[in-house]
Amino acid sequence: MFSLHEGSGLLLLLLAAGLQIAAEARGAPPCRPGFSEDLYTVVVPDITEEGWPLFNVKFVSCGRGGLVRFECSNPSDYRIENDGVVYAARTLQRTQAPASPLLIKAVDTTTQQQWVTQVKMMPPTQVQELAVPSGMSKNLKEILFPSQNADSTLKRRKRDWVIPPINVPENSRGPFPQELVRIRSDHDKNRSLRYSVTGPGADQPPTGIFTIDPISGELSVNKPLDREHINSFHLRAHAVDLNGNQVENPIDIVINVIDMNDNRPEFTHQIWNGSVPEGSKPGSFVMTVTSVDKDDPKTANGMLRYMIMSQNPESPSSNMFTINNKTGGIITVAAGLDREKVPQYTLIIKATDMEGNPMYGLSNTATAVISITDINDNPPEFVQDKFSGDVDENAVNVIVANLSVTDKDQPNTPAWNAVYKITGGDPTGRFSVPTDPTTNEGLVTVVKPIDYETNRLYLLTVEAKNEVPLARGIHSPRQSTATVSIRVRDVNESPFFDPNPKLIKLEEGLMPESPLTTFTAQDPDRFMQQTIRYSKLSDPANWLRIDPNTGRITTIAILDRESPEVKNSIYNATFLATDSDKTHPASGTGTLQIFLSDINDNAPRVSPPEAEICEKPQPNSINITAYDGDLSHNAGPFAFELAHRPSEVKRNWTITRISGDYAQVSLRIGFLESGIYEVPIIITDSGNLPMSNTSYLRVKVCQCDMNGDCTDQQHIMAAGLGTGAIISILLCIIILLILVLMFVVWMKRRDKERQAKQLLIDPEDDVRDNILKYDEEGGGEEDQDYDLSQLQQPDTLEPDAIKPLAIRRLDERPLHPEPQYPIRSAAPHPGDIGDFINEGLKAADNDPTAPPYDSLLVFDYEGSGSTAGSLSSLNSSSSGGDQDYDYLNDWGPRFRKLADMYGGSDD
Repeated sequence: MFSLHEGSGLLLLLLAAGLQIAAEARGAPPCRPGFSEDLYTVVVPDITEEGWPLFNVKFVSCGRGGLVRFECSNPSDYRIENDGVVYAARTLQRTQAPASPLLIKAVDTTTQQQWVTQVKMMPPTQVQELAVPSGMSKNLKEILFPSQNADSTLKRRKRDWVIPPINVPENSRGPFPQELVRIRSDHDKNRSLRYSVTGPGADQPPTGIFTIDPISGELSVNKPLDREHINSFHLRAHAVDLNGNQVENPIDIVINVIDMNDNRPEFTHQIWNGSVPEGSKPGSFVMTVTSVDKDDPKTANGMLRYMIMSQNPESPSSNMFTINNKTGGIITVAAGLDREKVPQYTLIIKATDMEGNPMYGLSNTATAVISITDINDNPPEFVQDKFSGDVDENAVNVIVANLSVTDKDQPNTPAWNAVYKITGGDPTGRFSVPTDPTTNEGLVTVVKPIDYETNRLYLLTVEAKNEVPLARGIHSPRQSTATVSIRVRDVNESPFFDPNPKLIKLEEGLMPESPLTTFTAQDPDRFMQQTIRYSKLSDPANWLRIDPNTGRITTIAILDRESPEVKNSIYNATFLATDSDKTHPASGTGTLQIFLSDINDNAPRVSPPEAEICEKPQPNSINITAYDGDLSHNAGPFAFELAHRPSEVKRNWTITRISGDYAQVSLRIGFLESGIYEVPIIITDSGNLPMSNTSYLRVKVCQCDMNGDCTDQQHIMAAGLGTGAIISILLCIIILLILVLMFVVWMKRRDKERQAKQLLIDPEDDVRDNILKYDEEGGGEEDQDYDLSQLQQPDTLEPDAIKPLAIRRLDERPLHPEPQYPIRSAAPHPGDIGDFINEGLKAADNDPTAPPYDSLLVFDYEGSGSTAGSLSSLNSSSSGGDQDYDYLNDWGPRFRKLADMYGGSDD
């Protein structure tokens, strides 16, 4: 026997009857499909919400699977799923048990076999008097494990209890732990048992939410539950003895978390944007707003209702829109949407749960912005009925008038952009009216030239429309059409030749002063009294003359078809016609084309004019043809023959005609000396009056190799290097050699001048003209870095060191041709200057051939007397003040510095 007791404040879901299992002495019967019981007794709460599970019926399918369909006798209040669980189809409230049981029918969809069982539903008040075991709380309901027989085999029972889920409300405030139910086994009467629960929420994450007293079997919840986090728990209850042996089969316990209205509706967007065309009919869809509620959508806590709180602006009425309270769809409810009056509406939308109950439901708001889109419900209208403009004749792509319109539709949209069309007054299509994209004005433009003499005034009818058609029911008013008056101004137009160009056919060879034709022009200005004068603008060969008044054209030279100015037998000449307007004279040009027919006025000439041939006639010959400037009927075929004079022509040469245009010239004799020969050939054309001409063929006879090619020097000349070219090349070579020789001579002379300049010492830089400073330590000859070897052997000086006569110093030893004396032996390298002087003195004394000036080699003798006085005073400090050195200024610039140092005043 099982019983389920709920604690105070919980929904009572109990099994109200026991199970009776018939003992089968001979074992279990064969499987028979059908319900496990003929009558089910279940306890249902007093109040059930839509979608709550109430109980389940067990059907033995015997392998039929999903082929069995369940039906109930009261589908408006209950619905049954394929697994046998019965749910509340709507919210039910009971005060007493129903008068008749609920019938559950199972139908085999294949064989249409049916099985029926009954369910008796009892309110909780009818089972509250059930006995409670001693020592247990009377307020806590019990769940008993099903009883088993001795062999622990579950037998078929007459009736079976269905355990409905335990419903626990979320967000309970406690106190915790809060007892839910008590689980008991019939075996606890004769022995001690231990109870436990397993599953998510007990010993599996999230752990610790549910616990059970192992001795009393009281199942408790330890903390508030959150349905939005976990909406149900599936636990399994166990009963074991003190040795841990299982005494009962585990039973499943389902704990449903009952939703509470603890979440406010939330709009998915705080601002919703929608649009609807202006002029829309009532019922036109605008947009849908959406809100979500985390509460159970199957309960009133999650059932939302929408409503419009406010509308801004309230024009033309305060209820222009309505909203579907369940779906959130916004539609128009009134006519009169006009974008030109109200371009945008702002709605405050509120969503409330609890099916919109303003007292218990939670709510939230959002903003819906509805833009009224433009439609073409306003046609363009001209600002005035008539427009006017002026234009010069022959002007093209000129704007004559600007047409302005107004349109109340949204600017820069197809419903506002104007399109203009000329509906009358322009049969030849000389005008167009494009639209200015910035101002939306119509620009009346001339697209074809207008002739003042043909039409002086145009009256155009212009219609304005939009890029898209007008909305249904709206027609274009009279203001959408305007009249445009265009006056044409007369201008001086250029005269024109007709026809232009003018073609005439003549025969070439026409003599000067021959009249050709009259080429005149017309003046399109019929209303102006003007005259036309003619002049020649282009006459490449200067063959023609035109009369300035009459336009008569005559020749001033012979017309020649073979002239280079004639192309394809046509000669082009251009003439100018100018009117007599005094302010802005106009002019026009005309072309005269003269087709010149050919006459036989050109004699043929040999081609090519030069050729070469070997000294021996075999195997070479010359192929020639003729060139005739006339056309083919006055040119070939040609007749070729050799001239009779001089006589050696026919003796040395022969000519053979190959075809009408070609002939072959070859040597008649066996050998002809190398050289250049001019062979006269008479050529006659085939004109109506044949023309003959003696043309000379320049033939070079040369020595040839085995291939027939010239090998002598004259071949080079024939190849392009004539006598003049060779002379020019030689002159260039001679000039180049002269230039090279002049450059070499100039370089040699520059080197000599550089060497001579090195020997010239500026007087200011001469060492003898300067006073050397000896106030430093050392001094003397060793510090002067002199080459004393030059003093020992002056004869060893190189001749290049001798300076030319033109640049010698005045105080140098004169150089003139001297007799050659025996060369003295070189003295040994002296150790000091004294030894050097003594050696030189000895050499001079012992040299009998030394001239008198060799006596000057005695350096230690000053001579007898001197006009300059003695120099010993330079080393005397006592007599220096009595000396007068001013006379040194008279000795020249070389002694001027010395005079400045010792002469003059005491300063």
